[in-house]
Amino acid sequence: MQTARDVLTPDALAMLLAIEAQGSFAAAARSLGVVPSALTYRVRQIEDALDVLLYDRSSRQAKLTQAGAELLREGARLLQDVDAVANRVKRVATGWEPELTIAVDNIIARSTVMELCEHFFSLKAPTRLKLLDETLSGTLAALTSGQADLALGVVLEPSNSADIHAKPLSHVSFVYAVAPQHPLAQAREPLSDQTLLKHRAVAVADSVQKNLGKQQAMTVGLLGGQDVFTVASMPAKLEAQLRGLGGGFLPETMARPHIEAGRLVVKKTQRAQRVVRPSYAWRGGASPDGRALQWWLEQLERPATRLALLSHTPSASNTDGAPA
Repeated sequence: MQTARDVLTPDALAMLLAIEAQGSFAAAARSLGVVPSALTYRVRQIEDALDVLLYDRSSRQAKLTQAGAELLREGARLLQDVDAVANRVKRVATGWEPELTIAVDNIIARSTVMELCEHFFSLKAPTRLKLLDETLSGTLAALTSGQADLALGVVLEPSNSADIHAKPLSHVSFVYAVAPQHPLAQAREPLSDQTLLKHRAVAVADSVQKNLGKQQAMTVGLLGGQDVFTVASMPAKLEAQLRGLGGGFLPETMARPHIEAGRLVVKKTQRAQRVVRPSYAWRGGASPDGRALQWWLEQLERPATRLALLSHTPSASNTDGAPA
């Protein structure tokens, strides 16, 4: 006995759609250039394989049962999917990758990334985009492990592998900030390490622990023995510091609107000002073959794009930033 896979072919689904469109087996047979008995036989094969009735035999018209109507709906969708796959294969053959995965570090402005994605989608390219949220060493690890094709905001020295290429974005200055109600808001400056040690720090977890748990996680700006409130993302870190749950370093562009509004207070510390010089890196040749990756690298060659990726505005206050 034939199985469902044997009988539910694209031709069979197209036949059922023709019967529905024509209203009868006879009319459908004429449109398809076959005899009505051939259609009846094929419908019987499908019914036997599925063990259901597709048509109400008491009606003189080709009246679908509930099961038949469901098969027709799903069949129409499947045929559309088949056509879409065929079109995708043809377009991929022109040089477009089936999927491009981009690891995006917390330091990158998500609003700018989404604007780039919007622009990319307007190309009607066959490449699917996948974004990964990463932090610290996890951003580079996503690239070197093969999970990502492009990494934005790499804060570590890229690998010496010949397969990894990198270019600088710009630089990001950090400020130590606390809420006005936090005890450190009124403390004498510059804040010493001994003073900071008495207060909780807010930090963003290194995503390398999530993806490659055996690797050593990276920490920045934390003191040994200090109480730490670890959160999963920069939006959570910013929210925690706004609520006075701890202090920590934030990208100046991200903190600025809250500083100007009086929701955060910048404090000088005895430590040198933190400045990070992130880069973007990609896997493949210096001139990659994939057209999607080529497009992204062309956008990243523009100074305005690189600057925007590191600029956080009030409207993008939900974007991720750098670690504590």
